[in-house]
Amino acid sequence: MSGDPVIVVGAGIGGLSAAIHLAAAGVRVLVVEQNPAVGGKMGEVRRDGFRWDTGPSVITMRHVLEELFAAAGRRLEEYLRLLPVEPLTRYFYPDGVQLDLSRDLPKTLAQIAALDERDVEGYLAFLSYAARLHRITGPVFIYDQPPGWRSLRRVPLGDALHVDGLRTMQRAIESYVRSPHLRQLLGRFGTYVGANPFQAPATLNVIAHVELNGGVWYPQGGVYAIAQALARLAEELGVEIQTGVPVERLETRDGRVCAVLLADGRTLAAAAVIANLDVATVYERLLPPGAGQRRRVQRLLAAEPSCSAFILLWGVRGHHSQLAHHNIFFSSDYRREFDAIFRQGVPPDEPTVYVAITSRTDPDHAPSGHENWFVLVNAPALGSPWDWTQKTIAYREVVRARLATFGLRPEVVTEQVLTPLDLQRLTGARRGALYGLSSNSPWTAFRRPHNRAPDVQGLYFAGGTTHPGGGVPMVILSGRVAAHLTLADDDGLRK
Repeated sequence: MSGDPVIVVGAGIGGLSAAIHLAAAGVRVLVVEQNPAVGGKMGEVRRDGFRWDTGPSVITMRHVLEELFAAAGRRLEEYLRLLPVEPLTRYFYPDGVQLDLSRDLPKTLAQIAALDERDVEGYLAFLSYAARLHRITGPVFIYDQPPGWRSLRRVPLGDALHVDGLRTMQRAIESYVRSPHLRQLLGRFGTYVGANPFQAPATLNVIAHVELNGGVWYPQGGVYAIAQALARLAEELGVEIQTGVPVERLETRDGRVCAVLLADGRTLAAAAVIANLDVATVYERLLPPGAGQRRRVQRLLAAEPSCSAFILLWGVRGHHSQLAHHNIFFSSDYRREFDAIFRQGVPPDEPTVYVAITSRTDPDHAPSGHENWFVLVNAPALGSPWDWTQKTIAYREVVRARLATFGLRPEVVTEQVLTPLDLQRLTGARRGALYGLSSNSPWTAFRRPHNRAPDVQGLYFAGGTTHPGGGVPMVILSGRVAAHLTLADDDGLRK
């Protein structure tokens, strides 16, 4: 058994991160991926001369990528060129207000002063508050192994009082700034983990810190270049990556995972398995009956999911000079929008619309005289009465009508639509939920599935549905945690 590899199921960013850390430690690693290409939720589409990223589009926490390459004795710059994005995002409001958040703080403050001069000091205080959250929570909830109640003992009492887990994100934001425009803007960061800012704990305002204080980056060539770079690094370290290889189930013996059965009939013996899949999907579909504790599995499957997304990939004729690389078109009633998604289980009839245009930075992503628009609207996870098989076209028109209220009537020359059904099928995201369990509870960080399966020895988890959560930097960190736990449990894995 000692000669068997660690098998990583899923070549998403978390799985590739785990493979890199293990290979750098001298472990034999095999990655199997059901799709024809690596990347998981980080994908790309090329069509009719256009190129789009189909998953993550905002890259923050550059240092996490740098540390991953450094762990393998490499430099990030040898594999990727990360370009600073300016403005970070351009925000449009129904009343005609436009606000650019800039890397240049004085530029941002000048625009905030035009809305409400008192909010200059409020915004600066919010940035300080978010930075403090990062300093306090980072070592426990982000950069280390999964937190437990004992973890909090490492936090000095004076700091623990500032974790701010009992207020909601929006309530905390409102205590700092007065402008409804700025309140809506800062609340948007809850959507980075698929949460409702009117329910999610204020601790999640830490997300604003990594963007507003740390900046936004764009990998030249597209965000998918990150997946390609990680796959290249993994293979250089000796990792074997097999794509187009669906997994049928995980086999166990005496309470320990021992093999991976592929859909083509092959059985691969494994020293350990790291599943870069939705944790709930692993228990629901891949493990033998009885392999997990029934109560734990039932609780996992019944938990509220994060939101999903409705995505339009548009090839657009013409140049829209009023748009930036990242653009947000806000709804007029943010609370009502989130009520529709999380309480009613239907897409909002007046959605906030996100538009990313990478051809702003990489002109070859669209033919001359055209732009590539990645259009995203938050949507409920599958399981509600809403039927995407019947209502996709109608909802596309809702999005088009929403953009038209901002004076945008793009001439679409080619289109691809991705619904929550497609996201579930293509990425394995259970119910199409992009971030696994909802973060709408102050206890989410403690209830999120551990990177080590508690009831199946030798099974570990990486990806956005386990610790420390969703988003590119977080899933990279999840892979590191899974690899370190694997090594800690069986040091004999090293060659």
